[in-house]
Amino acid sequence: MLDWFPGGDQLIARSEHIPSSQTPEPYKTLLVHDHHMTVTMERFHRSPVRVKVLARRQEGDIYLRHIVLERCDNGRVVQFGIVRFDFRYVTDEVRDQILAEQTPLGRILINFNVLRHIDLGAIVRIWPGPKLQTLFGCPAEPPLYGRLATIFCNQKPAVDLLEISAPVAATATV
Repeated sequence: MLDWFPGGDQLIARSEHIPSSQTPEPYKTLLVHDHHMTVTMERFHRSPVRVKVLARRQEGDIYLRHIVLERCDNGRVVQFGIVRFDFRYVTDEVRDQILAEQTPLGRILINFNVLRHIDLGAIVRIWPGPKLQTLFGCPAEPPLYGRLATIFCNQKPAVDLLEISAPVAATATV
């Protein structure tokens, strides 16, 4: 996933898979589930989120992008993501909404009532590289947490994701 765009090696210095049970709070609440991150981030941060596309590429039916989710109330980045979407498994309307890059993916799939299932593949502990440090305004330590997941649309593996939570204090929800 990191090599889909130039400079991907600057996002993550190193990472390791960890068992879901060893994921510390609040990251466990944010990442260890089978729900859309859009909804989870909005609930946790008590603010709607908007998508900002940092880079994109399309090859036929495959659409790739680097994104951040930002809180609508203060613009703070709450998540970085890398998305690979196979448009063969959704309608033209859904594809067009995704390509418009105005609405988070989870919200689009919910709004269009796309039959979906989210398969949590892995939880990862991540030491951010310079690009991720800049996006989140954080140092290289302590590590961040993220997840690898696949979204099945209409029973087909349509979306592969790397979703990384911005740093949050153990008790912070705002």
